[in-house]
Amino acid sequence: MITKSLFDLRKPRDECAVFGVFNNKDAAALTVLGLHALQHRGQDSTGIVSFSEKFLKFYGHRGIGQVSEVFGNSDIIKKLEGNSCIGHNRYGTTGETALKNVQPLFSEILTGGIAIAHNGNLTNTNTLKNDLINSGSIFQSTSDTEVILHLISTTKGSLIDRLIYALHSISGAYSLVMLSNDTLFGLRDPLGIRPLVLGKLNDSYILSSESCGLDIIGAELIRDVEPGEIVLINKQGLKSIKPFNNAKLRPCLFEYIYFSRPDSVLEGKNVYEVRKNIGTELAKESKKDDIKIDKVVPIPDSGNASALGFSEYIKKPFEFGIIRNHYTGRTFIEPSNSIRHLGVKLKHNPNLASIKNQSIALIDDSIVRGTTSVKIVEMLRSSGAKEIHMRIASPPVKHPCYYGIDTPSDDELLASKYTVEEIAKIIGVDTLKFISLDGVYRALGFKNGRNNKDPEYTDHYFSGDYPVKLVDKTIGNKPSQLSLLIETK
Repeated sequence: MITKSLFDLRKPRDECAVFGVFNNKDAAALTVLGLHALQHRGQDSTGIVSFSEKFLKFYGHRGIGQVSEVFGNSDIIKKLEGNSCIGHNRYGTTGETALKNVQPLFSEILTGGIAIAHNGNLTNTNTLKNDLINSGSIFQSTSDTEVILHLISTTKGSLIDRLIYALHSISGAYSLVMLSNDTLFGLRDPLGIRPLVLGKLNDSYILSSESCGLDIIGAELIRDVEPGEIVLINKQGLKSIKPFNNAKLRPCLFEYIYFSRPDSVLEGKNVYEVRKNIGTELAKESKKDDIKIDKVVPIPDSGNASALGFSEYIKKPFEFGIIRNHYTGRTFIEPSNSIRHLGVKLKHNPNLASIKNQSIALIDDSIVRGTTSVKIVEMLRSSGAKEIHMRIASPPVKHPCYYGIDTPSDDELLASKYTVEEIAKIIGVDTLKFISLDGVYRALGFKNGRNNKDPEYTDHYFSGDYPVKLVDKTIGNKPSQLSLLIETK
């Protein structure tokens, strides 16, 4: 039996990463490198589609697994002919992990071939899909991305006219890259919830979910693609189209707390610096605590920067009291009861010299189900930690996300059912505190905290404020297409 982990230790996971290259003879190789840098955003599957002006053909390769597994053979990369490419890393919140759902998706329509890759989640997928099926559309996948393809193909006009029609039809949080035979497209939802940046490498344009995808290939960050903006890149250069009148930047707050790589720059803010500032604000909010702290210990890696900010403010040593194993992946071990409790050590192991007989401030980015926290605290207790005071660099996660983040339902979210004091008892720590939502905003440079009338970020998982209508959830629409081919392995 193959399982993804010995037991469920998952943090929330972002749905995907997208990457695109225009006008470079090494487009496929650059795309592989970009996807490798963005591996943290999706590890279930990966794919690339290229276009060759020489042969007037699209080429594609897609597979289940990480980038190094699917594109580990240089011969595969060489077969992706052409100077333009788009690529995708997938972690699916919509549709199971199967080859039919691996992106980029490709379709031939009246205007020619198009490939599309999508990061995010549509909130009216089922409503649109039911309408399209009733109109005669035939779906080959369970991905919400295919809905966008059908919307493009079933209307009239130029490709850009069709794309604008599709964008006005869908609802949700998304960033897209799309490739036709002569143009690379990049676009974001009207609130810019999901990230997308534009870069330049000599005479080539690059699109990437994060700036770290540009860094790995030596590309220069030009700017973020604006909310509701369509960027068209072809031989005539770069053109911007803004089809939405109500576009207003409100990016995902969790990108800064957890999802993005710390070396990325989003909307002009370095993620590492923001996380370090969050740690400082968390320490400020905790300064009245009448407790003794000997050392500050992060849960690696996402807690590292916040723990450093916390440590510097309270003037106590920062220590790696937990060592992370970065080489864990899928395991072939069936989780029997006799070894289930050892599962946490697949990823984390205590550094006894740093924690034994110490009162520690344990810093993590978030608590979702609480499973990870319970196991880590048990491990630290058994390793001799005297006191454990847990400090969390996000507010309590009380609400599910429907915008491309895999979060559990309300029933599985610990903070939706229990008080902070009750969560502390469940996890087994001496004290527990979360940073306030205002504290996170202060860390981002807003001195007065959150503007409750007009928030600067999308923060529904903490506040319950969903800025994009949850159409399918409200109506209760479910997919009508239930009979899809099951591909054997």
